[in-house]
Amino acid sequence: MISIEEFDARMEEQGWVIFESAIPMAIVEQMREDIHKAYAICRDYQIKNGIDQDTSYTVHHLIGQFDSFLDCLAAYPIHPLIERYFGGKFILNSFGGAINTRASQSYAQRVHRDIRSYSGDTALLLNTLVMLDDFTADNGATWMLSGSHKAEAKPDDEYFRAHAEQAIAPAGSILMFNSNVWHAGGSNITDQVRRSVTPMFCKPFVKQQFDYPRALGYDRGAQFDESLRQVLGYNARVPATLDEWYQPPARRMYHSNQG
Repeated sequence: MISIEEFDARMEEQGWVIFESAIPMAIVEQMREDIHKAYAICRDYQIKNGIDQDTSYTVHHLIGQFDSFLDCLAAYPIHPLIERYFGGKFILNSFGGAINTRASQSYAQRVHRDIRSYSGDTALLLNTLVMLDDFTADNGATWMLSGSHKAEAKPDDEYFRAHAEQAIAPAGSILMFNSNVWHAGGSNITDQVRRSVTPMFCKPFVKQQFDYPRALGYDRGAQFDESLRQVLGYNARVPATLDEWYQPPARRMYHSNQG
């Protein structure tokens, strides 16, 4: 693990950092299997709702589908650095993934950033990516434009390709980056798949892309340790009835320490 000083410097200057071999391989190997099963589930919905043209080989909201993805979150060794980035508590915003093959084409391979409104120095959203296979130059390792979190304007494709660099690391590594960084999935020119999952985190007052506590079950929150319960969003829920609203502090759905 890098020092706090090096972490701060890389996130300030580059906007991204890699933590090599951070997730236990037993979890990585199970996620390799489960992501294909999850894709079959997601693909049915993509086709059913007519959005299958630009979403091939992508998966979304894996928490609640298979336990290996929950195990991945529980094993994250960088929670203190994520909290440092946000300057306080954080929750899971989304948890997707991709299966990059020689034939795959999706929105993730276009130059983009994953925050819709440029947030400047305000930390609202943070990307992470867990490499389920080795990320190499040939199999489509993600392209990162260092320093691009400091400017709002999108670079043109020619500038991006001339200055971006690939995030190359072994399976089990975590790529973390400021969500203002412009990036793009690479093209896989090998005959082997390149898989990844992409947990994204946000300030607790930012709306989750998916209601993970509801999907997992409100009662299930008590089964998780304090750290995982916080990350999943159990401490930052929105009341839906007056009875849920009028509760003593210890039982409120949105806790007072969530910012």
